[in-house]
Amino acid sequence: MTHVAVLQGGISTEREVSLSTGRGVVAALREAGFTVSPIEVTEDLAALIATLQQIRPDVVFNALHGRFGEDGCVQGVLDWLGIPYTHSGVRASSVAMDKVAAKAVFAAHGLPLAEHRLVTPEELEAADPLPRPYVVKPVNEGSSVGVEIVKDGDNRRGEIARNWRFGQKVMAEEYIPGRELTVAVMGDRPLVVTEIGTGHMFYDYDAKYAAGGSRHTLPAQVPDAVAEAARQAALRAHQALGCRGVSRSDFRYDDSTGRIVLLEVNTQPGMTPTSLVPEQAAYCGIDFAALCAWMVQEARHGP
Repeated sequence: MTHVAVLQGGISTEREVSLSTGRGVVAALREAGFTVSPIEVTEDLAALIATLQQIRPDVVFNALHGRFGEDGCVQGVLDWLGIPYTHSGVRASSVAMDKVAAKAVFAAHGLPLAEHRLVTPEELEAADPLPRPYVVKPVNEGSSVGVEIVKDGDNRRGEIARNWRFGQKVMAEEYIPGRELTVAVMGDRPLVVTEIGTGHMFYDYDAKYAAGGSRHTLPAQVPDAVAEAARQAALRAHQALGCRGVSRSDFRYDDSTGRIVLLEVNTQPGMTPTSLVPEQAAYCGIDFAALCAWMVQEARHGP
């Protein structure tokens, strides 16, 4: 019987999300017949390595989110230990987590992007980097942590810049009006397009994880051509980064102009009760236990 260690928790700002993902995955894998060892990851890397060497799992299910969990760091440790793991390898994980590097890859592959600039907090405090409205976001965070929208008449730019705590660079990005769409990819198969409805200006942390924070419509009520464009763009983005297993691509769709823009690719999409990937898989006839089992079967190590 395959022994799966589930890494959960971690030390990023998304620790609680990871713990929620981990609980669901542990239950699903046990339902699917695997022997499962949950491992709560802390700042003690030596303890994690010692535990993995002691229990010697056949596969690691990486349920970590955020920095050190989905940016290639823990993937490198697992490669070094020679343990197959779910989701993407070091290269795809690190590039996807770095918004500047990821956008460069997407641009090289002709994927549709919003105008964007990289600035320092001091430059942001001094002047608008783009015409308003625009979005500011950390270069290396997930789950919409640190994302702000600067609108016409908004006087918060200086405050945002002075209180910036996400590194020495800020990603400024054109704000795309319209609707939020997302598409999961399993291997080489894009699933269904989901529209995310929320009373917020964008799909922020609370909308993602709070009960009732968002409404998911699948399939999204958009023209067939738009749905197919989103599905194909998600697959191309997954392939451009070199992702494996499951990823999820997020888009903005301006239905007044027909413009669709790729925002980012998440190589460690959430697997919580409110998460999008399990919902899309279920719509396609793949229940949660089968989805988790497929991810274990697809586990690899190396780039």
